[in-house]
Order: sequence, then C-alpha cells, then structure tokens
Amino acid sequence: MKIAIVGAGIVGVTTAYELASDGHEVTVFEQRSAAAEEASFATAGLLGSHMLSPWALPGFGQALRLMGAHATLRLASGLGQDHLAWLWRWRRAARANSAPAPALEQLARYSQERLKAIASQHELDFESSDGRLVLLRSEQEQAALQPALQVLRDCGVAAREIDAATARHIEPGLSPDAPLACAIHLPDASAGNCRLFAQLLRQGTQGSGVQFAFNTRVERIGTSPLGIAVPGEPELRRFDAVVLCAGMASAALLPPLGLRLPMTAVYGYSVSAPLRESTHAPRASVVDMAQQISITRLGQRVRIAGGAELAGADADHHAPTLQRLYRTLNDWFPGGAQLSSGLQVWRGARTMLPDAAPVVGPSGVPGLWLNTGHGAGGWALACGSARAVADLIGQRSPEIGLEEFGIQRF
Repeated sequence: MKIAIVGAGIVGVTTAYELASDGHEVTVFEQRSAAAEEASFATAGLLGSHMLSPWALPGFGQALRLMGAHATLRLASGLGQDHLAWLWRWRRAARANSAPAPALEQLARYSQERLKAIASQHELDFESSDGRLVLLRSEQEQAALQPALQVLRDCGVAAREIDAATARHIEPGLSPDAPLACAIHLPDASAGNCRLFAQLLRQGTQGSGVQFAFNTRVERIGTSPLGIAVPGEPELRRFDAVVLCAGMASAALLPPLGLRLPMTAVYGYSVSAPLRESTHAPRASVVDMAQQISITRLGQRVRIAGGAELAGADADHHAPTLQRLYRTLNDWFPGGAQLSSGLQVWRGARTMLPDAAPVVGPSGVPGLWLNTGHGAGGWALACGSARAVADLIGQRSPEIGLEEFGIQRF
C-alpha cells in the first residue's frame, strides 16, 4: 500500500519504520526541517515501566496541586475554555482513578520489548541505561503509591520497595544528606535518548520504503479521495491510507473530518547538562515523586526533566520551574553535572488527553488511522503503538489489546 504519515516525531518515525518493514511505500510529512524536533526533542528519556513516571496518568498517588510553591501544574495567563474543560476532566479521572492504567502499562512493556528488538537488530546505540529508582521522601508518599504498585504487580512488573540504604547502594551517587525515607526499585525499567533513537531510525529507513517530506505542512486531510493537501499544490497527494501522528496538529486536522479529540498541550521542561563527576551522577534514572522530576544519565550528560504548565506555545521560560529542576538535581546528586556552561534548556509540549492514554487505531473515517495523544508517554509507548497500528493496517490482530485506546471513548 501507499501510506502517508503526518508527523515525524518519535511516534511518526517508528510508525513509518513498522509500515516499511511490512513492505508498504511510506511518505512522512513533517512541518519542521528534521525528525524529532518538537515534542520528541529533549524528553525525560524514560521508557517502561510507565506508571511511576512524572505525569504518566491522573491519580494513583500523583497529586495534582495547582497553587503554591509546590504546585505540580502551573496555570499561566491566557487560558481558554478548552484548557479549563480538559483540566476538569483530568481532575475527575484523578479522583476516580479511572485512567486505563493496566492497559497503559501493558502497552509500555510491549513497546519496550519492541524497541529493544529494533535496537538489537540494527545495532542502534541511543545512550540507553537499565533500571530506575523512584525516590520517596516520606512514608506517606510510599503509602500513596500503593494503588499504583498493585497495578504494576498485577501486570507482572517487578517493583521492589526498598529502604534508603539499598537505594544508595543501587545509585551510589545519591547524596547522603538528602532526606530519603525509602524507594521503589524498577529493575526492568530503562531510559534512553529519544531524539537520537528517532534520528538513527530515520536515517536507516530513508530510501528503504520511506521518504520524508520535511518543511512540509499538511493543510488538510482529504477523504474523497483519500489524500494529503499541502500548501502550493492544487491537487491532493493521494494515498491508500493516512496515519495521523502529529501531536497537537492533530487537533486542527480532525474537526473538518467530523472528529474531535479533547487534547491539550501540557508544557514541561528539561535541562541537559554535561557530566561533571561520574561517581556523583546517576547510573541510570531516578524519579523524585513529590517533585514530579526525573534525573537521567544519557551518555556523557545528565538530563533533569519536569514541570508542567498550561500556557501558550510561545510563552517565556518559567524561571522558578527551572530553578526547581536545578535544586532537585543538587538535592540528590550534588556535583554530578556541570551547571555553569554547556547547558541545553528546552521547553516542549506533551500532547495529552484527559485520561492520559493515546488514541491508537481506526478513526472511523475510511483509510484514516490515528496514533496520537501519547502525552508524557510518547517515547515509552511509541514502538508498541507503531507495531499495533501497522498490524491493523495489514489486517492482522495486534499482539497487544487496544480496546482502551479507541477514539470511541470520547
């Protein structure tokens, strides 16, 4: 089949790879000049397990605080009615613990397995590491996480509750002065450089059944006939199928087709800093659950990621949020990273739906498929979602259940 993909983030690139592997002729349309230039650019880097990652899903011990110095979501000026409606639905899901947590965790595990198979097959070095610690400053935090831990165990995920001494043995760079009550050890979790993986995969697929049309904005998706409209071209570029992987751009392309998704962009930050002293830096990744901040070793750098705000795409960087990232790094790994120079500071969007689950599968419009809205889990869920969509297009049953991820839930 001749298939178009809209969006060359990590989800679009992995979807292109899987479809080309099945023998399809694929064209990827991307408005930026390279792959993984927007939401996939400088992510936290966390792969499965998914549930205990910052902003993974509403509820399950992850408190949503809107006010004060310790707010987990900052409400900026200029919020619209759509933002407030999304926030109301997110809070409702958090109170009811109604997010599809088991389905998301199973998808994350499947995705991690698929990613490792791709990386092994093509010998991709994407600065990966294994294992994760979730750091808890109090026994109250530990108690609040019990529902999430039960979901993980029900899904067969190894999640060990350990004391502070054991945690410091696993991550010896942790400051002995940091107030650490206990931790959750996820030995099978992993991390890696999302953008590097996407770039390597893009280079490998270029010309092997996949063509990338960069600097090409999709104006609309036609249905009769099925195709893509791009600026300056009077006719549609026709395809047998179209897969929408465009993050927030999906929200603009769907309404003319009679489809709507309650998406919003929740902006977060990351700081990538050169490694200063290896023995004082993380070996893999840690998550400060109270702060909703992750600290991850990526090769010769340390990446601190966190913060969440409802604001415009062009809003200025929020200095207090960035200071909180630096402070959290120095709390746990003082001296591990060089913060005086060579920093990469990034603000990017998490395209989120109110239940934190993506939409993966048919759109209801013949020939149009959806693989979008992965939120904070784009990197963690990409490879599994891509394989599942490719199976559906090829009229095969996916190896992972997608019932919780259909558009019909909205």
